[in-house]
Amino acid sequence: MIKVLEKNVADKIAAGEVVEGPISVIKELVENSIDAGASSIIVEIKKGGKSYMRVTDNGCGIPKDQVKTAFLRHATSKISDAADLMSIETLGFRGEALASIAAVSRLQLVTKDTTSAIGTELILHGGEVVSEMGTGCPDGTTMIVSDLFFNTPAREKFLKADSTESGKIINFMSQIALAFPDIRFSLINNGETVFSTTGKGDRLQAILAVYKQREFASLVSVTHEEPGLKIEGYISKPSLTRPTRKNQIFFVNGRDIDSKVMERGLMDGYSERLFDGRYPIAFLFLTTDPSRLDVNIHPNKREVRFDDESLIRNAISEAVKTALGTKQAVTEVTDIFRMKDIPDRKLENQETIAINDYKTAETADDHDNSPKQDQYSAPIPEQRQVEKEKSKEVNIKQLLSTKRQEEASRLSDQVKPEISIDAASHAPFDFSGLNVTGSIFGTYITAVDSGNFYLIDQHAAHERIFYEKLVGAYLSENKLSQPILTPITFDVPLELADNEYSWTDSLGDMGFVIEPFGGNTYIIREIPTFMDLSEAEDFAKTFANSVDENTKLNNTIVISKLITKSCKSAVKAHDHLSTAECEALIKELSACRNPFSCPHGRPTFVKLSEYEIEKLFKRV
Repeated sequence: MIKVLEKNVADKIAAGEVVEGPISVIKELVENSIDAGASSIIVEIKKGGKSYMRVTDNGCGIPKDQVKTAFLRHATSKISDAADLMSIETLGFRGEALASIAAVSRLQLVTKDTTSAIGTELILHGGEVVSEMGTGCPDGTTMIVSDLFFNTPAREKFLKADSTESGKIINFMSQIALAFPDIRFSLINNGETVFSTTGKGDRLQAILAVYKQREFASLVSVTHEEPGLKIEGYISKPSLTRPTRKNQIFFVNGRDIDSKVMERGLMDGYSERLFDGRYPIAFLFLTTDPSRLDVNIHPNKREVRFDDESLIRNAISEAVKTALGTKQAVTEVTDIFRMKDIPDRKLENQETIAINDYKTAETADDHDNSPKQDQYSAPIPEQRQVEKEKSKEVNIKQLLSTKRQEEASRLSDQVKPEISIDAASHAPFDFSGLNVTGSIFGTYITAVDSGNFYLIDQHAAHERIFYEKLVGAYLSENKLSQPILTPITFDVPLELADNEYSWTDSLGDMGFVIEPFGGNTYIIREIPTFMDLSEAEDFAKTFANSVDENTKLNNTIVISKLITKSCKSAVKAHDHLSTAECEALIKELSACRNPFSCPHGRPTFVKLSEYEIEKLFKRV
């Protein structure tokens, strides 16, 4: 038998869809306060919000004749017809929140609009009106919600511990305070003020007031604007990371959301800059035309759907890359000490989408099953000492080494141009003002500019240069190869001969000319112009041995990983460089799209300001 449910039953069911716990109540009421034009919002909770929640604002208030109407289901001032759903610019709009909250709590409303002489107090228990009367109060609205789920004990049993529920509320309030820095927010928990912002519009100051972490003072500002889209906020230097995404906060048109699209755009921007398993801190605020997104896809409005996800992802990636390409984002010596909890030997490859920096490639999946980067191993102190004693001044394997140039000229009269890397769309760090002063430990190049001292890791720098040239060659239509006098032969695992997509084609895309030579033996007849013989041989062997039966070489992401795994022929630590060689290396580094880190995430250089040096010597 089909029948219409009674109002109190229907209201409780509807409340179950909207009110999942105290956080749902706070979120709805605070968003209503913002939509009401409040410049000050005070939130107070007790026992995780289970027993008491109060939200007070100085917004427009509710006129006396509309107070009861506000608690009817689907009553709202935000939309009038279906067409309005395509251009929603407010945080709340469904008209279900107040009715749902009132249905499962004891609720007291005190409100006054600017046109009324006195305010109105309305009390409801379980959605039923208990009393309504006039009262003296300032302009704005105060909503007090007590005894949540008092009439639905089954729902009450599923609430978490007080600390867990209050934690959710603190997290939400922290985020909303950042999204609206021009509103003064105060949060009180069990009688103690958790935080209070100034409401003066300074978002970074709001971040510092809410999170109270001094290291956040070094966050890098992000600004990006294009037709119909604006991105602003703050992100961390690659040296300041977290083991989870907890400190990644995203807002769209003022609403805090969960967004895989924005997450991917953020990580795209940090490509090649992070260690495996580490995530940047980010507070990103996106403003766009409401008609370009759908906010009505989830009851609690935690998700939005973008009309053009690739546009959003690419815009965020570009904004982040631009920010990380400024001097403000350069790793400083003091930043290195923040990385002490990150393993510095077991480095995983972060080149999951690096090829997209050079051309538009297929969208990358979040889950990559390609081979992991080999672990680096460091010599023990005794071995290092022996190496130092044996080391002599040697000619470095320069990117364009004299030996390689001589060999190429002997083999061909044709002048082979250098592989160029397209200029980055964002402004990279300006190396032109650096003056090389020498090197230390046969490993680090020293340089200065007008106000800073720099240490450049020669191995990491050359690895970055080598990688970008390799990817550039792979993507170039004109493969620049040089024939060699004595071809190189080597053996590969037998199963490679039956690979669906030939691994030799991939090497050919990089500038190798390689052919079968019988059985599992292959012969290299030409090599890329930017490699010498030993580099080319080592690279080809490592590349071939990195391929297994599960590897799909036509996947550009996998190829990128294999390239990085094969990049072992860079300048090594303890290879002593002349001043001219140091300057040449820095010049090559300055031409890179990402001069800040090697392909594995290590910084290529660090900075120490004059002020920081003076502090070390107690001069300031």
